[in-house]
Amino acid sequence: MEFSGMTITGGVIIAPPPPSTKAIFGYGTNGAISLSITNKISNAGVVATDTTGVGTARRLLAAAGYGTDKAIFGYGFAGGGLSMTNLVSNTGVVATDTTGVGTARWSLAAATYGTDKAIFGYGVSAVTTVSTTNLVSNTGVVATDTFGIGTARRDLAAAGYGTDKAIFGYGDAGGTNTAVTNLVSNTGAVSTDTAGVGTARKVLGAAGYGGDKAIFSYGNGGYVTNLVSNTGVVATNTTGVGTFRYNITATSYGVDTAIFGYGESSLITNLISNTGVVATDTVGVGTLRWEYGAATYGYA
Repeated sequence: MEFSGMTITGGVIIAPPPPSTKAIFGYGTNGAISLSITNKISNAGVVATDTTGVGTARRLLAAAGYGTDKAIFGYGFAGGGLSMTNLVSNTGVVATDTTGVGTARWSLAAATYGTDKAIFGYGVSAVTTVSTTNLVSNTGVVATDTFGIGTARRDLAAAGYGTDKAIFGYGDAGGTNTAVTNLVSNTGAVSTDTAGVGTARKVLGAAGYGGDKAIFSYGNGGYVTNLVSNTGVVATNTTGVGTFRYNITATSYGVDTAIFGYGESSLITNLISNTGVVATDTVGVGTLRWEYGAATYGYA
């Protein structure tokens, strides 16, 4: 007999690794300068005060968990596109810059897939919107470019779903907001476009919740939420809760919950329950910023 998430090897049942329960916000901009500060998030969704930054200050980057308990920040913009990464330990310590692999770009998205790996995808390289992806191994090694599948776009969001898969969704394709999605298999293979559901929009956030589902919310173009089932089906719009904003980022935390944080000119957060219910605003902690990255890491 095989249970969800378990495998059988040589007659021995192997349980899946426990999910990360803490999270981290990092980098971004406050409109005047790029930043490298980080804020840790507890397994109860409490955001800590600023931690002095490590690595190159930048904006428009992406982040995801990998290796079951660690995280990676990657790519971004600082006077030009970057491909550098910064690994995050299972205690939330951010490492110095690692020389980048793959096409330098910004306004991309990232998510965990396959239980312990990650994927960066899409974004802008120089003046061109791309659909390029880069896989990240369970030791944090970034692979070279995989030439993209699906609509090239920027300012999209991504999240894990279904315990070992991921989804990219929405974004700006050539100046037009989209609602298309692209599913990612548990081997990191990106599927062709799925026709969009819900309001087309960009600079939104996405995160996993409930152990196997995902949520897209906020964004420029619509104050709505779209839940994603554990089979990757995107639901129609749910009316937004809390302060409308964009250039927002989100991450899972605490096994089966999520948090949306900050956003353009808004120092607030919104917690997401394990049933996908968005809570009202919580007054934010730390430096006001947007265009940053967020990911899960560590165990309680």
